[in-house]
Amino acid sequence: MLAKSYFDLKEYDRAAYFLKGCCSQKAYFLYMYSRYLSGEKKKDDETVDSLGPLEKGQVRNEALRELRVELSKKHIAGELDGFTLYLYGVVLRKLDLLKEAVEVFVEAIHALPLHWGAWLELSNLLKSLSLPDCWIRDFFMAHMYTELQMIKEALQKYQNLIEADIDQALALFNELRDQDPYRIDNMDTFSNLLYVKSMKPELSYLAHNLVEIDKYRVETCCVIGNYYSLRSQHEKAALYFQRALKLNPRCLGAWTLMGHEYMEMKNTSAAIQAYRHAIEVNKRDYRAWYGLGQTYEILKMPFYCLYYYRKAHQLRLHEQLNESDDAAQCYMLYIQDIFSCGEQLEHAEVSTALRYLGQYYFKNKLYDEASLCAQRCCDYNDAREEGKALLRQISQVRDQIETPSADLFAPLSNNNTPVRRVSPLNLISFTP
Repeated sequence: MLAKSYFDLKEYDRAAYFLKGCCSQKAYFLYMYSRYLSGEKKKDDETVDSLGPLEKGQVRNEALRELRVELSKKHIAGELDGFTLYLYGVVLRKLDLLKEAVEVFVEAIHALPLHWGAWLELSNLLKSLSLPDCWIRDFFMAHMYTELQMIKEALQKYQNLIEADIDQALALFNELRDQDPYRIDNMDTFSNLLYVKSMKPELSYLAHNLVEIDKYRVETCCVIGNYYSLRSQHEKAALYFQRALKLNPRCLGAWTLMGHEYMEMKNTSAAIQAYRHAIEVNKRDYRAWYGLGQTYEILKMPFYCLYYYRKAHQLRLHEQLNESDDAAQCYMLYIQDIFSCGEQLEHAEVSTALRYLGQYYFKNKLYDEASLCAQRCCDYNDAREEGKALLRQISQVRDQIETPSADLFAPLSNNNTPVRRVSPLNLISFTP
């Protein structure tokens, strides 16, 4: 316990000193891990203290080599558990012994299948593996598909894992809190669900409860921010998202949510900065790209707006997640800006957008708008047949139902007030 206390204080050499000679597997792992982190810290210090650019090989690897020799002996003797196997793999990877590292990481996940860190290390090294038959393998495969931009396959994996709807998810979270009332991990996700369901009393209770447990946690700050946002107190909401980011500057959800709050306050410059920080954390997050497009739309800067909407459109997560209203909003704004900028309609994205909007308007019985989209689909080879089929469908019902004409490319909102088009539910990460 003394060594663990020193470890928590990041005094790794002291932790290793008091663990030396301990025989248990946990103590041995903590001993070796302390030595590893001590070496990494010293290398970082050496980098900071360097007056000029570091040359290749200047940073010493003696500590890693020593760890490799010792861990190798234990490995040969079969004395490493899942955690120490993981550490051995990390050491091998750091020394660029990638083939050996892969073998050790595979051994580590067989020894301890639920250790996600070992799976993540493998995701950076391999494309295909003989993996253990365990449910966490599906999380790993979905993560790999996402990294390889195989979005459809990743979504299918995640959808297979996430079969419960919001009400079931809320029930599971409540059951989790009954079993572990002092848990803070993942409570920000719980608050997102409560926000979407507009469950203000429950969200208030959760926020007060987490403050009593630990008010200096990222999750606590995000929960309080969601609570104030639900009460339309956007200044206070932004303040708590800022506090979350002080605790963890790489908290993607906090950056994006703070951007939404600044949009509600019509502070476009601050919103832009928040969304840009979110993109720096994860360039594949469409919500931040869409937020930037919405911001530049308000600033009447169509070329910037068009660029960011295109980036969001390329990710197309709304459509594939069956969020039809949000998808239609994105596609409509994209088409609107294409026309306003006077660009030539030569993009494959345009036909995709028109095709989706045609079906969307048809399902919502807006036949004039659906007909216009279908006619424009006929201008594109890849969408011509679908456009003709949609026109035939419209002609069958048009004699019976008449709908007032509308401006297809008018904004879906009836006023100029910025709306929070991306709900906190969309911030739930598809990674474990």
